[in-house]
Amino acid sequence: MSANGSTSRAARLGEIGWRLLVPAGLIALWYVFTEIVPLFHHVMLPSPLAVIRMLQRLVSNGELARHIVASLERILYANLGALALGVPLGLAMGLYRPIDRLLDGIISMFRPIPPLAWVPLSILWLGIGTLSVVFITFLAAFFAVLINTIAGARSVERLHVRAALSLGVSRRRMMTHVVMPSVAPYIFTGFRIAIGVSWMSIVAAELIAASSGLGYMITYYREVLRTDAIIVGMLTIGIIGLLMDILTRRIEQWLMPWRQGLHLS
Repeated sequence: MSANGSTSRAARLGEIGWRLLVPAGLIALWYVFTEIVPLFHHVMLPSPLAVIRMLQRLVSNGELARHIVASLERILYANLGALALGVPLGLAMGLYRPIDRLLDGIISMFRPIPPLAWVPLSILWLGIGTLSVVFITFLAAFFAVLINTIAGARSVERLHVRAALSLGVSRRRMMTHVVMPSVAPYIFTGFRIAIGVSWMSIVAAELIAASSGLGYMITYYREVLRTDAIIVGMLTIGIIGLLMDILTRRIEQWLMPWRQGLHLS
């Protein structure tokens, strides 16, 4: 192995070590204050070992996997719907002033309403279950995609558009070769935000309007005072959210390798 390769590998391992330092310290403190010097009742805060045992139980009986699949299916449907509606609408509002004037008022009125405020109506309209949760999650993701797409469409350089038109480029080619490359980074930024807010919203919605999913699992075990299972659900939510964010960043880097941020150090 070359010296550069060894240096690069050591640097990656060092970065991983720094990232794991704080979580490892928190877990060590958690263990000390729940096992060695117990300051909390196990119902209030179970030890890491109890959480690991509960994780093994939920994995072995398939319960955790079932709830994860239910939540991921809903997040997939909601975000695909947000992209399918938010991107075209955002392009139309950003590029065409009459459409923006027509829709900006109602969009600005509905956007501040928290997604969870729609829970009572969604249950009345769609019942308790997947449709209600997808609808609530869709609302959370839609506005993130829409607002970023509008911002991207408004950031397109007029000079580039005029140059393309002066060269006789058709409007279709101008959209695919001039507008979309400029708007794509904004769409991905909106999508990353949408993934985060919709993941938080879907778990909150499942606490109220679902009979499966990670949010439902947390609610069920809260009622039977199994704090270890609640912590398993919370950690699962955090890990899946982290993995989804990493995946979207990798896709963005693969599709748009020219978009590299500025690093001062």
